[in-house]
Formats: sequence, structure tokens, C-alpha cells
Amino acid sequence: MKIAFLLTFIAGLSTMLGSIFIFFKDRKNIILKYSLSFASGVMICVSIIDLIPESLKLLSKANREEAFIKSFIFILIGMFISFLIDKCIPEFDDKKEGKLFKVGIFSMIAIILHNIPEGIATFLSSATNLKLGIAITTAITLHNIPEGISISVPIYKASNSRKKALLYTFVSGMSEPFGAIIAFLFLAPFINDDIMGILLSLIAGLMIHIGSIKLLPTALKYKEKKKTFIFFIIGILFMYLSHVLM
Repeated sequence: MKIAFLLTFIAGLSTMLGSIFIFFKDRKNIILKYSLSFASGVMICVSIIDLIPESLKLLSKANREEAFIKSFIFILIGMFISFLIDKCIPEFDDKKEGKLFKVGIFSMIAIILHNIPEGIATFLSSATNLKLGIAITTAITLHNIPEGISISVPIYKASNSRKKALLYTFVSGMSEPFGAIIAFLFLAPFINDDIMGILLSLIAGLMIHIGSIKLLPTALKYKEKKKTFIFFIIGILFMYLSHVLM
């Protein structure tokens, strides 16, 4: 049980590695635009090749046709929830910095919602099968790094505060072990494939919306759009390769 908690903590803490970019000078916003497009590619890719297939796999244990309908409905609900969150978060000001701060906060909320069920899954898997738990932790570590980028870089650029950027990134990362604690204290006896499948579809919808409507469009507001798209594709390839290799 202790090892399961430790693995979940390591997976969550890896989000902080994405904050390394805030310690480099970025006068021309090169790191900002390329990191946002990269993180966008990762978010969209992890939703399509990981979250949705896993959701369908869990839901289809009862009925395949029903699984597709359920998954599609909850992906749309996830997108709608993301839209509502977007409307509820203020812009802070009309300047570009205010919008960047909103992008960072938005990413943090999405990643927290993503990390909690991810922490539940990592903890439960590690507690029952240590080898599987280590494999899952490694995969999560790889895709948590660009998630950390999507929070820390825009918040730092907007606020010019490394403390804020690190704090918000840390909070999102610690939502992973928080998920493990919830699983240990409350959910382990009640969680089932149907609930996990629905959660994964909701999160997929949320992350697709953020990647395509918030992160990528924000990156494209800066110059050199072709290179920005290249980093978006690199983000997709990074996530795809990490998924295949794991």
C-alpha cells in the first residue's frame, strides 16, 4: 500500500518538471508559444489515444453499442463543462497578460480534474499489481511534464512570478496523490468500470476543448504560425511514442 502511494506521489510530482522552462529568458515569447502548442498536442492526443479508448474498453464490458453512445454523450458533456468553466473564470483584465493567466488557471483546473481519477487508477492498479503500477507511473510521468508546462509558462508570463507558477503547478500535481487518498479512504469498495469509463470520457471532452479552443489558439496569436503548428505535431508524436513504448 505504501508503494502504491509513493508511485502516485511520484507521478503527480513529475508535473513540476514542466516548470523548468520558467527559469529561461523568453523575451520573444518563443518558449511560451511553442510550449503551449506542444501541450495542446499532448492534451488532444492523450484524449484520443488513451482516455477515449480506455473509456470504451471499460464501458463496453456491458454492451458495445451502448458504450459508444455513453462515451460520446459524456465527451460532449465534458466539452460543455469546459465551456462553462471558461465562462466562469474572469479575464482579470483586457490585456494579453490577463488572458494568459486565464489560460494557465484553465489548464490547472482541467489537469486537476484529470489527475484525480488518474491518481485513483494508479493507486488501485499499483496496490493490486506492482509491475503494472510502475508501467502506469512511467507513462503518466511522461505526459505530466507537458501538462506542467501548460500551467507554469502562461502563469509566469502573465504574472512575472515564479512563485505563483510553481505553486499552481504543484497544486495540480498533488491532485494525483489526492486521488489516491480518496480511493483509499472512500472509493475502493464502490468504484466500478462503468463509473471509471464515464469519468474518462468526461475528462477527454474537457481536455480536447482546452487543447483545441484555449491552448493552441493562444499560441497562434503570436508570430511564426508554421513553427507553432510543428510543435503541436511534435506534442502529438511525443505522446503517441510514449504511449507505444510503454
